Amino acid sequence: MSQSSGTIFDVKRFAIHDGPGIRTTIFFKGCPLSCPWCHNPESQRARPELLFWAERCTGCGACVGVCPVGAVSLENGTAVTDRSLCTGCGACAEVCPTHAREIAGEDWSLDRLLETIERDLLFYDESGGGVTLSGGEPLAQPEFALSVLAACKDRRIHTAVDTCGFAEWDVLDAVASQTDLFLYDVKQLDDDRHRELTGVSNVLILENLERLGESGRRIWIRYPLIPGVNDAEDDIVALGKLVSRLRSVDAIHLLPFHRGGERKRVGLGLSMARIPVDAPAAEAAAMVLRRAVEVEVHIGD
Repeated sequence: MSQSSGTIFDVKRFAIHDGPGIRTTIFFKGCPLSCPWCHNPESQRARPELLFWAERCTGCGACVGVCPVGAVSLENGTAVTDRSLCTGCGACAEVCPTHAREIAGEDWSLDRLLETIERDLLFYDESGGGVTLSGGEPLAQPEFALSVLAACKDRRIHTAVDTCGFAEWDVLDAVASQTDLFLYDVKQLDDDRHRELTGVSNVLILENLERLGESGRRIWIRYPLIPGVNDAEDDIVALGKLVSRLRSVDAIHLLPFHRGGERKRVGLGLSMARIPVDAPAAEAAAMVLRRAVEVEVHIGD
C-alpha cells in the first residue's frame, strides 16, 4: 500500500503531548467514530469543510460573490452558509478580510509533509522524539498513512500512531510494521454504550488491541475521562482488567475532559454535545488504576 497524497487538517511542529520527546504531529481528516466530546470535531468528516467564526464577520459580502455554488448569502448583516450546498472549496475563506472563514482539511503531498518533517530532525534526535500520525483517524487513510510512516522509517525517525483501532486487522498490521509506538484510544468498554456514543461497536477495536498486545507492539493506552460516560468506578476497574491482560502496554494516560471542541462545533454548524459541566476527578481514577495494573498511570498526555 502506498499513496502520494492525503487529506490533512493540521500539522503541529514541536508537539510534546503525542508521544515521547519533541514531535511533529500530523492530523489526518476523517474518522469512523463520531464521539460527541471530540476536541477536534473538524476531524470527523473526510472531506474539507467550512469553519465559520460569526463574531469576526463584518457582513462585507465578499464571500457571497465568490461562492461558485451560491451557498453564501447575507442575512441581517451576517454571512450565512447553506451547508447542504457548500463543497468546502475555500473560495470564501480566501477573500474574507477578517478570517471569519477557514477551511478544515486540504490535500498534502508526501513530499510536502516530508519537507516539513525534516526541518526538525535535530530536535527529534536530541529529545528522543519523532513523528506522530493523529486525527481524525490515520487508519481511515491507510495507504497514505503507511507511505508517511515508511518514509519516516527510511530516515530513522521514531514513529507513533494515535488511533481508535477501528480498522480491519490487515490494515492495522501493515501500519504496525512501520510504527514504533501506538497511542491507542479506549473510549468505553461496554459495547452497547460504545455504539450509542460513537456510532460503532467496540468489538473490532478491542480485538485489534488484543492482537497488537499479543504481537508485542509497544502501546500507550489513552483514556479520555468523560463525565457521565466512562468515569464511574466500574468503568475504571474494567479498564484496569483489560490492561492487565495486555503484555505490551507501557503506560495508561488519563485525559481529563475539556470543552475545547465546543467552539469548533459551533463553527462547523453542529449541535452542542450534551456533556455535564463537572469534569471527573482524574486523580481518583488514577488511584484505582494504580492499584490494578503494574504499568505507569499518567494524568494528561
